[in-house]
Order: sequence, then structure tokens, then C-alpha cells
Amino acid sequence: MNPNDVFITFPELLIWFPLLSGLVAFFLTKGDTAKRWAVISSFITVAIVAVSFFFTDKNYFHYNNVSYVWMPSIGSSFALMYDGMGRMLCLLTALAFPLAFLTTYNTNYAKPNHFYGLMLLSQTGLMGVFCAMDALVFYFFWELAIIPIYFLASLWGGERRIQVTFKFFVYTFVASLLLMVGIIYVYLHTPDHSFALSSFLKAALSPGQEKFVFWLFFAAFAVKMPLFPFHTWQPDAYEQAAAPVTMILSGVMVKMGVFALIRWLIPVFPHATGVFTPIVIGLAVTGMVYASLIAWVQDDLKRLVAYSSIVHVGLMCAAIFARNQSGVEGVMLQMFNHGINIIGLWIVVELIESHFGTRKISRLGGIAASTPVLTIFLVIIALANIALPLTNAFVGEFLMFNGVFQYGKWTAAIALITIILSAVYTLNMVQKVFYGNTNALTASGEGMVKRSAAVALTVVVILILLLGIYPKLLLDLTKDTVNEFISRVAGML
Repeated sequence: MNPNDVFITFPELLIWFPLLSGLVAFFLTKGDTAKRWAVISSFITVAIVAVSFFFTDKNYFHYNNVSYVWMPSIGSSFALMYDGMGRMLCLLTALAFPLAFLTTYNTNYAKPNHFYGLMLLSQTGLMGVFCAMDALVFYFFWELAIIPIYFLASLWGGERRIQVTFKFFVYTFVASLLLMVGIIYVYLHTPDHSFALSSFLKAALSPGQEKFVFWLFFAAFAVKMPLFPFHTWQPDAYEQAAAPVTMILSGVMVKMGVFALIRWLIPVFPHATGVFTPIVIGLAVTGMVYASLIAWVQDDLKRLVAYSSIVHVGLMCAAIFARNQSGVEGVMLQMFNHGINIIGLWIVVELIESHFGTRKISRLGGIAASTPVLTIFLVIIALANIALPLTNAFVGEFLMFNGVFQYGKWTAAIALITIILSAVYTLNMVQKVFYGNTNALTASGEGMVKRSAAVALTVVVILILLLGIYPKLLLDLTKDTVNEFISRVAGML
């Protein structure tokens, strides 16, 4: 394939289309025009990703890679690569936005053109993060994904949104500053003074320098995931943000940190990774147990789902640092599956809150009597959240726990406690909210699930069952990324 025959590559298209769509949305001030535009453009983005799956063969290399001279004076190129892991996460990103838009289609936001414009700009940043192969480009899109969220969280959301967003801002601003310092430091030690990932992998860092810069990168990625003890911004932000923002934050944006561990942190800092692996895995497993116990006693649906997400992300982090085939394969599955499952849970929570005006578990009960369809959806999603066999999360969690077990039996044993706790708080929530006696508040549950939300939940359930029965779809897609990662870290062990 002649590169001159390629007018525009898939990575470029996935960045430019949502960017232009978001900019157009700002000018659509009449009625629901901006909302309809956002839904249509998000479906077009899904179609672009879907078409890209027909061009995965190596013969189509030039459709999936691009590198423009961007800032030659400092050795930075606009370099993007659309590999298996990037393609999977771009698919998740593409799916998350229409799911969020459909769920809240009947919700009217103030200044909808600004709301949907910012949402689409955030999608642009996410796509760029998952494709970037230049550290400066990666940082640019990292910030582009986050900045719209600041405005979305502070302008639309709950009563405490301003103070919560300020806390989120402080965490992410400090983390981004540390990341920038780390990037510049590594850049200055590259053999050719380049920001390219290939140059970062060859940086001449002493063991002491690696240990120092490792924590600059790790802190930035840990805040984004979020990993214990960098997690304290998360439950409040998820609780106070508008539903579509929460879905993107928890379903997709946390994957920026998980992705960055695999793409940037561990390959660039092999020595420091080996030294600090016990500490990182210890933090991850501690966070899993801590978040499980906190979720167990929650009376707020949003906070329960938020803490359950910390558990899943902690397991992903532990499995990555175990650095074996099983663990990394499990992470590849779970990055996508966790995104789908957590968005499904947020859809159900949003429908309950918007209909009954409360998220308190103690005030709900017996919803199944009036909304059996929503109950079926929730039960399937809840079973996926606890990784029941034949749901999409089962194979991924099995592989990750196996990877952690290969690292350390006692570490895995402690982590396995969270499986029991997850089943307890998830099934307890289902029983208290959907079963039991109907009360005066929940007696009027008819009409909760609008057609657009039903479509979103149907897509989620189909993906849960499809990938639960046939996870090979994602395993095959990401196998090259896994093999490359394992071969690179083999010398560290």
C-alpha cells in the first residue's frame, strides 16, 4: 500500500470528526438541535470505528498510522498509531458517548449547545490519548480530554458540584504538572532529544533517575484511574456530575490511566518498575479491600457504584504489574468490559434517580413489581459486575486473578476476598432496591424506561452476553499488544 494513496488515516478521522462535531455543536443554539447533532455525530463515530475493523491487516499499515512533522525544533511529531489496544479503547470511547446521550435524551440541560459541544471535545481528547505515540502529543490530548470535564462538572450537576470540581481540579492539575515534568526530564535524556515513544524507550536514565521519574508518571496515572490512595476525588465527582459526564469519567476516562501504565510507564521505566512492583501491587490490593468494605455500607447508589469501580481498577493495576501473559490478557478484556458494565449500572441509577428523585437505597424497594423490564436489565448487568460465568467480566477477572496468583499466592488470596464482598454489596443492592415491598415512593414505577434508554440498555446487555460467550474477539484484537508488552518486560523479571 502506497502511503500517498491514503487521504486520511483512521486515527486522524477519529480525532478530527468529533473535534469538528463539537465545535459545530457550540453554534447550534435552537431547541434540541445540539442534542440531535451530538447523537447523530456520536453514531457516525461508532461507524468509523466499525469500518476500521476491516482494515486491521498489516497490509493496511498506512491506514492506521500517521506521523506529521509538528515541532521539529524540539523533536516532536504528530504521531498516532491505531494498534489492537488503541482500537479496542477507541471502540469503547465511541460506544460510550451514544449510550450516554441516549440514556439522557429526555433530559434538558441548560445551554445544551455548550454541554454537548464540551462532551464531544472530551471524546476528541480520549481518542487522541489512545492513539498517541509521541509524549508531547499524548500530553496534549491528555489535557484536552480533561479540560472539558472541568466545565461539564462545574456547570451541570449537583448542589456541591463547585467544591467537588475544585477538588477534582486540584488533583488532576497537580498530577498533570508532575506528568509534564516527568516527560521533559525523560526527553532531555533521550539519545536524539525526541518526544517519540521509541526514543523514550531508549532514554539514558540511571537506576536512581528512573526511580525518581517513575513516581512522577505513576502519580499522574494513579490519580486518573483512580488508585488508592489517590482516589478520594472520585466518589464525590461521580456523585455530583451530570449522568453523561459520570458515564464518561467512569466508563472511559479511568482507562486513560490503565492504558498509560501499559503503553508508557512500565516499558519506559523497567528498572524502577521491578523495584516498586511490590509497593504498587500492595496499594492496588489494599484499595480493592478498602473500597469493597466502603461499598458494602453505602446507602447511596452512586457512591456504591463509584467504590465498586475502584475495586475493578485496582485489580487491573495489580494484574498489569504482575507482568505475565495471563494478567495482561485479562486487563485487555477488562478495560473494555468494565467500561460497558459500569456504564450499564450508571444508566440504571440515572433512570431511578430521575424517576423517583432519590438515590437512597433505604428509600427504595419493590421496583421490580412495576418495572420488570428494567429489573431484567439490572440483574444481567449486576451479575456481570460480580463476574458471573457467561458474562463478559468472568474471563477477564479469571485471567487477572490468575496473573496475580502467579505473582504471589497470598496477594491473590487477599484480592480474592473482594469477589465475595462484591457479590454481597451488589446482590444486596439488587434485593433492596428492586425486590421486597413496594412503598409509597416506588409504587409509581411505570414508564421509567424510555425508548432511547431501553436501546442503550439493550446494547449493553448484548455486549455482556456476546463477550461473555466469545471473549476471543477481544483477545485476538489485542494479542499483538500483549505479546509486545510481555516480550519487552521479560527481561525485567
